[in-house]
Amino acid sequence: MPYLTHPVLAAGTLSGAPQPTLPTGDGLLLRPWRDEDAPAVHVAFQDPLMHQWHVRSADSEDEVRGWIADWRQGWERERNAQWAVVGAADDLLVGRVALREMVFWDGLAEVAYWTTAASRGRGVAARATRALAAWALDEVGFQRLELSHAVANEASCRVAHKAGFAPEGVKRRAVLHPDGWHDMHLHARVRGD
Repeated sequence: MPYLTHPVLAAGTLSGAPQPTLPTGDGLLLRPWRDEDAPAVHVAFQDPLMHQWHVRSADSEDEVRGWIADWRQGWERERNAQWAVVGAADDLLVGRVALREMVFWDGLAEVAYWTTAASRGRGVAARATRALAAWALDEVGFQRLELSHAVANEASCRVAHKAGFAPEGVKRRAVLHPDGWHDMHLHARVRGD
């Protein structure tokens, strides 16, 4: 039986070209991950705040190199797309932004981000998320981007609002963190927002 609709994005939409570097227009770049980023990512994951809101820890730089290899393969397999957020002038790592859980049929992906301790409070996550969303929606053709964060993570909620993601509701007991189950705020941007 034929489908009555067609995929929003065709297979090969991303993997058919190298992962791009995306400027934010205000001093940051989103660029593909490199092996030499491993020490900076390892340091970032030693921050206790990362342990509060993320379910992963980094025990060694070698472990992080494995993550970076997986992140690069995510692009090739069109499962996720991960960028290092760096200063445009100095290439200093200040964070990460990603499209996860991509569903090409529906034109849907989940946005995720983190920032290094030294870069918090400078709008890094919101600026990077805005640039990624503009590229994904306007250039690639995704229809919908979702962003979830723990209800208790007020800083992440501010990022979502500043990046233009409208609140849509609460997913109850949706994510297990080390301290237990968390309700998650759901925000979204759709093409045309």
